[in-house]
Amino acid sequence: MHKLLLIFLALALGGNSDKTKEISKTTTGTKIQTDMLIGEFEPEELKEEPYAGWFNSVYDDYTPEEKALQTIDENISDYEITVFMGTWCGDSKRETPKLLKILEETGYDMDKFTIIGVNHSKSTPGNMEEEFQVHRVPTIIFSKNGKEVNRFVEYAQQSLAKDIAKIVSGKDYSNSYAK
Repeated sequence: MHKLLLIFLALALGGNSDKTKEISKTTTGTKIQTDMLIGEFEPEELKEEPYAGWFNSVYDDYTPEEKALQTIDENISDYEITVFMGTWCGDSKRETPKLLKILEETGYDMDKFTIIGVNHSKSTPGNMEEEFQVHRVPTIIFSKNGKEVNRFVEYAQQSLAKDIAKIVSGKDYSNSYAK
């Protein structure tokens, strides 16, 4: 009961922040990570603990396909990108580091990039997920002049780089959940 009270108190005191604070507990000797980034945050935060372990290994090991990267480089500057992801989500852990590597390698203007963390219910402060109709993560939304053009949802049709190349070059692309 004492531990539960401490957890509740920690959440209540941190409730004014867009990010939950680090809370970890031990169950039969195993540490369970229960913290996550919620709301808008800076991509660099993923390179810090407790996220660095999964983020940096995927980021460092990923090499985007050259042809797709060239197509992205030629076309992506026209787009604003909004990403909804969960620091707890396996699909987000797989795709988000790759996305950030693609953007870095193409010299994308990160002032046009927004990343938003969701909780396990895929909710955010201010319910931003409702405005963008986000039901799965990661969801990568590509917009021009404030209007959505297309989106990548959860997993690639071919590969992340090839899917993004199709989206930004205006080729026919539908995510796995498009009707």
